[in-house]
Amino acid sequence: MALSVAIIGRPNVGKSTLFNRLAGRKTALVAPEPGLTRDRREVEAQLGDIRLRLIDTAGLEQSHQGGLEARMRAQTETALAEADVALFVIDAREGITAADRELASWLRRQGRKLVLVANKTEGTGGATGLAEAFALGLGEPVAMSAEHGEGMGELYDALRPFAEAADLVAEDDADTEAESEPDAPELVSETEDASRPLQLAVVGRPNVGKSTLINRLLGEERLLTGPEPGLTRDSITIDWDWRDHAVQLIDTAGMRRKARIDAKAEQLSVGDTLHAIRFAEVVVLVIDAIAGLERQDLTLARMIAEEGRAMVLAVNKWDLAVDGKKSLEAVTDRIEQSLPQLAGIVPLMLSATTGVGVNKLMPMVFDAYAAWNRRIPTSTLNRFLGHAQERHPPPLVSGKRLKLRYMTQVNIRPPSFALFASRPSELPEAWRRYLVNIMRQNFDLPGVPIRMMLRKGENPFADKE
Repeated sequence: MALSVAIIGRPNVGKSTLFNRLAGRKTALVAPEPGLTRDRREVEAQLGDIRLRLIDTAGLEQSHQGGLEARMRAQTETALAEADVALFVIDAREGITAADRELASWLRRQGRKLVLVANKTEGTGGATGLAEAFALGLGEPVAMSAEHGEGMGELYDALRPFAEAADLVAEDDADTEAESEPDAPELVSETEDASRPLQLAVVGRPNVGKSTLINRLLGEERLLTGPEPGLTRDSITIDWDWRDHAVQLIDTAGMRRKARIDAKAEQLSVGDTLHAIRFAEVVVLVIDAIAGLERQDLTLARMIAEEGRAMVLAVNKWDLAVDGKKSLEAVTDRIEQSLPQLAGIVPLMLSATTGVGVNKLMPMVFDAYAAWNRRIPTSTLNRFLGHAQERHPPPLVSGKRLKLRYMTQVNIRPPSFALFASRPSELPEAWRRYLVNIMRQNFDLPGVPIRMMLRKGENPFADKE
């Protein structure tokens, strides 16, 4: 169990900086632009002997009913309701503002457990704001500089009574055991590895319905959604169980063409999305059924393939497509023409808004994950190679037939193969693509990048038979 701590305050007071400091890594995006955080983000952390479940939230400010700010505020209110204690952060350099006073009054009415944090107190610039913080009536403020790591001990002292009251202070036994065997190797059993959550990233252009799709999967309004494009700014990781399978769902910011990206916040968002793709195992690429497969979708698909991730193609807003059959044919044809590295992938038509087709998504995700981890016996591969050459022999080069001698799988995640040939550098790219494409058909590998490495030499196992 961990002490649940929500970090709240008005925009641009350093909430995400404090979140990153406590998490021990740069998890949330940080920039001078106010309002960068919109969805609530959660992470496990440790402060001394206190285990924490940190919740970063959007800045609380005045909102009009139904507007974006109102939806952001609702997300923050949900985080506050779920938390054991809240850190109310103010900017000591700027001093107490009318918004701070209004929020303090609102928080007192909520009756939640609070710790007042006066951030940015480094140097002498925050002294006045620190003194003014007492007037909020929320107790003695904790003086901190989240950016420089100052005041962490004082914050620990403020949080410890809440952890003790909930019996959530960690024991010292684990640390003692670790110290007694400093050189003991870390062993991971097959059972532990199998229980590791599947890393599933959801990517796409802005406003294609990524967050709506994740909310539909979760069965709750966990992520901020709306008609405004670009609502999601940073990648949000959500722990989830699907039919007893642990999954880490990663919602990402919509990616536009590079030429259109100019704002610092969007540059950070794109970098966060690329990081999510790089460390995912399966990536769901969401496209708009009305717009079809556009150039940026193809760029994202190539990026996923180059990173070696398994991919599922979800065509959202299917309920709004005028001619469903024609839309499906257009998407399929575009894939065959422009994405040979993902040939054979079957698009899933769905509607995140109505829920139609969404129940088929996760089975397809786990099928793609299984294919991504597939290992094919060497004997099976070489029988396949023989049949492939009989069906379509390699071309003649300088009047001589290229000899393909042997094939073996050298890796998984993605499936990677070594093909031994007499003159590998002269094997035409078209024939290599032919071999990869029929491998997809024979071994059921749609939507999975296949690495084919050409090697010169004889069968390395010929003398061992």
